[in-house]
Amino acid sequence: MLTLTNSRLRKAASASLPLLAVLPQNAFAAGAGDRLKVGIIGSGQRGTEAAQNILDADPDTQLWAFGDAFADQAKKARNTLAKLSANPKYGTRATVPESRVFSGFDNHKDVLNSGIDIVILAGPPGFRPQHLLAAAEKGVHIFAEKPFATDPAGVRIALEAVKIAEAKKLALVAGTIRRHDLAYVETMKRVHGGEIGDLLDAQIYFTVGELWHRGRGKNWSDMEYQMRNWLYFTWLSGDHIVEQHIHNIDAMNWAFRTHPLKAFGMGGRQTRTDPRYGDAFDHFAVEYEFPNGVRVQSFCRQANGAAARVSERLVGTKGVANCYGNTIHKGNSRRPTWRYSGPRPSAYVQEHADMLKSIRAGAPLNEGRELAESTLTAILGRMSAYTGREVGFNWALNASKLDLFPKQLAWGEAPKVEIAVPGVTPLV
Repeated sequence: MLTLTNSRLRKAASASLPLLAVLPQNAFAAGAGDRLKVGIIGSGQRGTEAAQNILDADPDTQLWAFGDAFADQAKKARNTLAKLSANPKYGTRATVPESRVFSGFDNHKDVLNSGIDIVILAGPPGFRPQHLLAAAEKGVHIFAEKPFATDPAGVRIALEAVKIAEAKKLALVAGTIRRHDLAYVETMKRVHGGEIGDLLDAQIYFTVGELWHRGRGKNWSDMEYQMRNWLYFTWLSGDHIVEQHIHNIDAMNWAFRTHPLKAFGMGGRQTRTDPRYGDAFDHFAVEYEFPNGVRVQSFCRQANGAAARVSERLVGTKGVANCYGNTIHKGNSRRPTWRYSGPRPSAYVQEHADMLKSIRAGAPLNEGRELAESTLTAILGRMSAYTGREVGFNWALNASKLDLFPKQLAWGEAPKVEIAVPGVTPLV
């Protein structure tokens, strides 16, 4: 594993200090009818979907620029969304000229310098810290997909970006859709209102089948191969406990209104043992300990043919809440005593609508601190499972020197693949 580089530390440590008094470049209370220009950094499937989501969320948004490490990805996203222009709902809002389609490792700089008001960060999570910091320094509003980082060093950089965004009054909304799902919001209101009493424990699950793998192109370098199959390389994705299970982990922290004190986990590779799966595990089981001795069980797995379960179950002194099912069972009732029955628009659109509404009202949402904590919570579970050690939250945040990001980026060699072995892999 790569150790924390001095240059990365220096940038994270110094980024916010000289900028706290700097006025935001583009932060403003935009009124109805003010056209907001949107740039996309990371133009794969999620970035393309998010671009349409923001167009659906507000008729006064305009796609302005696309960026991706790979030119073909950026062009594909641009061409896919341009097809929406035939629909009067989108018209020219969905068209971007080829002159504002950027690629390469520094594509984010070109997008941020293209004159945008809002940026969508949807590239591989390993790049998220530097993209967050660059966007905050530039002074644009930010929608950032989850997670915010893949290691503690990256979380610290993300937190510096959060500070800058707060000082500049920039929106920073995260892609943890549960916080913008109206059914989840109402369920959590009832949990926080005491309907199930004091929380005693919880169980969270994300067990599903395998996801995509793009194989290997004939002329791809090792770096291109890893980046095009980023799910399976920890420096890029954080492993699936960080990249995917973070949805449930964030809901857990939201329910408890804090982060856990420590994690004790395990995991491994049983179904995905082929080298093409990089260094990723296929299953994790983690016990998170919260204040007052409350413990939460966390389970995630990606395996075809196995049982699927995606949910969060909260157990209190007065009942149980099923957040994913949006129900509450008071006492020993086997049937729900409450079930959400209100409107439920797409949370993928609602998260953008909430962000844009806050910008136009002059009170930009900033969810950065919460998502940074949830990201570190997920990383904590992975670090424990990889090493076989119990890992404390504050130690990981303040003392861990784990930095997975390459010292140099180039289309050649890639970071060495080292599959973690509990009891052997060191806790860094």
